[in-house]
Amino acid sequence: MTTIFRLDSSIRTDGSVTRAVADTLEASIVEAEGQDTTVTRRDVAADPIAPDVWSTAAFAGFVPEEQWTAEQRAARAVAAELADEVVAADVLVIAAPLYNFGVSAHLKTWIDTLITDPRFAPGTETVKGRPAFLVVARGGGYGEGTPRAGWDHATDYLRRIFGDVFGLDLDVIETELTLAEVTPQMAGLVDLARAQLAQSHDVARAGGRSVTLKLRATA
Repeated sequence: MTTIFRLDSSIRTDGSVTRAVADTLEASIVEAEGQDTTVTRRDVAADPIAPDVWSTAAFAGFVPEEQWTAEQRAARAVAAELADEVVAADVLVIAAPLYNFGVSAHLKTWIDTLITDPRFAPGTETVKGRPAFLVVARGGGYGEGTPRAGWDHATDYLRRIFGDVFGLDLDVIETELTLAEVTPQMAGLVDLARAQLAQSHDVARAGGRSVTLKLRATA
């Protein structure tokens, strides 16, 4: 049996591109791996982690456990719960839209809190080599030659965390121009935006089918 851990961070439920592409990816993995595949979900936008959990859990790391306050024990329990979900997964799907040129506060809090668990401290290899997908959506265009090239401060950071720090076998599925349909100034980009979205769903389907081979390679 295969376990997928899926994290959503879009503040939109209806009309979210990251959720839609992640749905396609999840369905493709389930189809490839079989209907007994388990999906563990965490929606950090709908059910956010309290902002003070990270700092409380982090400071607990500087004192012996027997000296922890009740608040520190509770924060460390949250971090352990987050870590348990990731450790139990065979495949990870992280859906992360670009907000204000960076990572959403909800997703950043989840990452920071997760890292306070000893299993995910820098230098650990708890989930090294496991297949993972980062599903990214950006409202505008950020490629080389565009006015906002280099303004995406989220995707490279997430590559570093999931690929370099956690050591996951990371694939990134990126969709741009997602606001073209609702932004009059982007009307001329609607066709390109639709083509990009269609391509992302195709990449997600192919990525899902590739999981079986990756899991066999690491078995």
